[in-house]
Amino acid sequence: MTTILVLKLVHLIGAAVLFGTGLGIAFFMYMAHRTGDAATIAATTRMVVIADAMFTLNAVIAQPVSGAALALSIGYSLWEPWIVVSLVLYVLIGLCWLPVVGIQLRLRELAAAAVRAGTPLPDAYHRLFRIWFALGWPAFLGVIAIFAVMIFKPQLW
Repeated sequence: MTTILVLKLVHLIGAAVLFGTGLGIAFFMYMAHRTGDAATIAATTRMVVIADAMFTLNAVIAQPVSGAALALSIGYSLWEPWIVVSLVLYVLIGLCWLPVVGIQLRLRELAAAAVRAGTPLPDAYHRLFRIWFALGWPAFLGVIAIFAVMIFKPQLW
């Protein structure tokens, strides 16, 4: 197996983990939220935070490293327009993801506090969930855009 094939495999697995974990987290968070049940939401957000730490964070680190190594091994310049665009999109996605991680931690705390107190979810939970949901869309669409840029490698300038 050549180095390039190994790098392709690592990069593809990282992309699959990022997209799949992100989509899975979004699905389970949304479905838990729809129940309105603080205990369900608390349990789900607990698992979501763990999944983000175990899977997403590692893939976030592996992607640019494996991508740069792969591009250079193949002979591409890191200044190829499609690589620059994919990196800009990656940073923009990260700017959506970082606050989402903090919001998930806060949602977990708010839901757990409501369970302990036997009270409904507070308004702060609902406000933060709307922000979490809104930040997910540009991140999700950004990942799809990166896939398209990586596949089609458009000459943009």
